Amino acid sequence: MHPLLSRWDRVELSARADDVLDVYAAAMDVPVAAARARKGILLSHLDRRGLRGVAALEGDLLVGIAYGYVGEPGQWWHDQVAGSMSRSMARTWLAEAFEVCELHVRPELQGHGVGRDLLDTLLSDAGTRTAVLTTPDLETRARHFYRAGGWQDLVRGLRFPGDPRAFAVLGKELADRA
Repeated sequence: MHPLLSRWDRVELSARADDVLDVYAAAMDVPVAAARARKGILLSHLDRRGLRGVAALEGDLLVGIAYGYVGEPGQWWHDQVAGSMSRSMARTWLAEAFEVCELHVRPELQGHGVGRDLLDTLLSDAGTRTAVLTTPDLETRARHFYRAGGWQDLVRGLRFPGDPRAFAVLGKELADRA
């Protein structure tokens, strides 16, 4: 049985923040306490312009989540990514872009189309010309997933302050959806 998809706004994301972070912990294979330490970050996103989320539910159990918003200068992630690009590239890809903040599916459901359904639904009426995200700059299942969905590498080897990993910035044109 395929999970039911439900569009979530700031109210549902706030009310189910711990569930969202539990899915993050399972998908990223990190301790629940470490994931829940990110709650302040999630809550800080709730008032961002264009915030939208999509949840995958089996009954009341959250098994997948995707959310994002329209990024703007002055926001930490947006500014880090913009600083890794030429001005021209940043104008092309980041001006009024939908920033996919999180996309996670519980491991037992990965590879069954849940992530693709979440992402496609999230972006289906984003109302922007482009979408962007970051993912570890490694040849992972996630990286292959994004490439198969039409995402392209924009920047490689981006390092965020406080994180030793290298990230890739990926972009997707959504011109037909603007």
